[in-house]
Amino acid sequence: MPRLKRIAKGNIIYHALNRANGRLRIFKKARDFEAFEEILAEGQERFDMRMCGYCIMGNHWHLVLWPKEDGDLSAFMKWVTQTHSQRWHGAHGTVGIGHLYQGRYKSFPVQSNSYYLTLMRYVECNPLKAGLVKKAGQWPWSSLAMRTGNDDKPITLNKGPIELPKQWHRMVNNLSAVDESIADQIEKSIERGSPLGDADWIVKTAGELGLESTIRPRGRPRKY
Repeated sequence: MPRLKRIAKGNIIYHALNRANGRLRIFKKARDFEAFEEILAEGQERFDMRMCGYCIMGNHWHLVLWPKEDGDLSAFMKWVTQTHSQRWHGAHGTVGIGHLYQGRYKSFPVQSNSYYLTLMRYVECNPLKAGLVKKAGQWPWSSLAMRTGNDDKPITLNKGPIELPKQWHRMVNNLSAVDESIADQIEKSIERGSPLGDADWIVKTAGELGLESTIRPRGRPRKY
């Protein structure tokens, strides 16, 4: 089946992520994380990319991006993944030995309202959900750590399309308050690349970006 052609329009929030090939742990020591943050910062400057949030885990990462112009998302993500692969193999002496990532990155557009806030919580609470820290902000390799006071980072965070609530840290750490139905929607959007938002916005955005197939029910149509 041919790959779905992406129409990456500007001024839309996107959740982008990728996983290591075979779920290999590619971020082990601090320098591995730092090197990727440096690449993200270089990419920001090169493509004038607005980054609202991010989280780097052991074998995958999440980015919440707000590109300015059409095509910026694709150009930024292609450069980041290729540059990271090249530098990682060079640093670990594995040049020519397999692919670093399981495939091309995944992404989906997100509505700039409560769905954006839910996505930001989903991204920034990853280390807490994985049981790696007692509070999400303690994980050094995320945008929440930067909001907590770890400002010794090359990355520049954008405030995003809407302001984060004053009790943001408390909200991110309150896993019991996460709406499971919304979390399921995010997982579905990750799997299929479908827009995340209100029903009408999803249909409208899918049409504008050529993503109609991502919101159709899977399987063969019923015979009557």
